[in-house]
Amino acid sequence: MRTCHVDECPVGNVREFILDGQILAVCHVDGGFYVVDGICLHQGGPLGRGKLMGCQLTCPWHGWQYDVTTGCHASSSAVRLSVWQTEIRDDYVWVAPLSAADPAP
Repeated sequence: MRTCHVDECPVGNVREFILDGQILAVCHVDGGFYVVDGICLHQGGPLGRGKLMGCQLTCPWHGWQYDVTTGCHASSSAVRLSVWQTEIRDDYVWVAPLSAADPAP
């Protein structure tokens, strides 16, 4: 599924997109794009409106932090957002859900 043109999400930024009913946070980290579920696991905050510092995404509601490369919470790897497979094609960010059989990044 196509999310956005690469210019719509400059390095160091995060953007929220809704694709097929899924809210996603598209994060442009120096070196690539990462996509995680856009709903914070704490109380449903909008991660696509959070703050991205390096690979760390902070929820704007209560400050929960996640590594966007793995989806793991900053304090507990047992708490993890779903991570989406990404590909840049024709200057657009394309995503696909990782299947249950795929290993976590």
